[in-house]
Amino acid sequence: MSRKTVAHQLQEANEEQAREFFERTLANLPDPRRRQGMRYPLRTVIVIALMAMVCGCDDAEAFEAWGEANQKWLSTFLELPHGTPTQDVFLWVLASLKPDSLREVLRSWAVWLALKLGKTENCGHVALDGKTSRGSADKANGKNAIHTVTAFLVGQGLVLSQKKVDAKSNEITAIPEVLRTLNLRGTTITIDAMGCQTEIAKTIIEGEGDYILGLKDNQPTLHADVALTFACLPATHEVSTVQSEQDANTFETVEKGHGRLEIRKVELTRDLSKITTKERWPGLSFLTKVTRQRTILSTGKESEEISYYIGSSPTETAESAGTKIRRHWSIENELHWVLDMAFREDEARHRAGFAAENMSILRHFAINMVKSDKTRKLGVSNTRKIAGWDRNALLRILAGANGLF
Repeated sequence: MSRKTVAHQLQEANEEQAREFFERTLANLPDPRRRQGMRYPLRTVIVIALMAMVCGCDDAEAFEAWGEANQKWLSTFLELPHGTPTQDVFLWVLASLKPDSLREVLRSWAVWLALKLGKTENCGHVALDGKTSRGSADKANGKNAIHTVTAFLVGQGLVLSQKKVDAKSNEITAIPEVLRTLNLRGTTITIDAMGCQTEIAKTIIEGEGDYILGLKDNQPTLHADVALTFACLPATHEVSTVQSEQDANTFETVEKGHGRLEIRKVELTRDLSKITTKERWPGLSFLTKVTRQRTILSTGKESEEISYYIGSSPTETAESAGTKIRRHWSIENELHWVLDMAFREDEARHRAGFAAENMSILRHFAINMVKSDKTRKLGVSNTRKIAGWDRNALLRILAGANGLF
């Protein structure tokens, strides 16, 4: 069964079907170990590693300690014929297990959580961005740090899919692979300027989704054409909802906080007459200009930043496009920052085999589980601590994960 088919089936399945698929996917993880001398079932190793990570453990040594401390309880629902796994077992399994297999479990779990939590205002918005796990670099053996592209469900804060960037490649080739694992129908994909590529736009349109792509000098002709388009539009200082080709639909916000005043003006036009390369961009429907004017209140110092974007939706307005552009950066605040601060990802030193990549997948898995707890009142870091101290809190987080056991 192809990944695309799996993703589409999961998206269209009801909650129970998605949970059952998750259970089957976990049960069918291919075990990289030889059967001779195997002391710990793969299911046991993965479940303990995941639960320990939810409880604040960030490495294999901590996984072992947490397992030992909770062995009596764990034995009530896991096979522990020789006690709980040692750190060497965790490291060997994580270094040997093919990441694509573990990633498939994450994907099915994320879709089930999205169905379980229900749709939100931003359920149809998926942000893609890359992150480097700096601690995974092994200069002594000539290994660079792993760089991962992640699809993040904005509004629900869930990781839908991820893909390691090949050592001899870059995000441009990894992004289409991530997109093909998702059901894009009815979804708006936002990507920064690195993802402003015709092949990426084509992949999204073929998947029946829409895109909003950042635009910089990596597309010099398109960037110049878009800048010229807005320079030739008649000046307007009023918020409007005009949708004609010649007038820009404008939306403006004024915010004061953190010692500064910021005015954000979003302009959207469907005038593509000056876009000399428009035939190369599948689905291209509108252009957007975002002007950010900032004033530092203590000094009166002013600055201005202008960004351009291209998009495909025929119904997008300046307000809705501006909201998605701003919400795109939630992947930085709600995922990348959490990975660095709550999971200390940049300090992780797992380097053998697939260990670094699989640990990254487990972190994303744990984030999804913590965020699925609707009673959560604290941030991810403190929630993990409480889960480690209070088994009832852990069980509450795992309540949506009963398919694990």
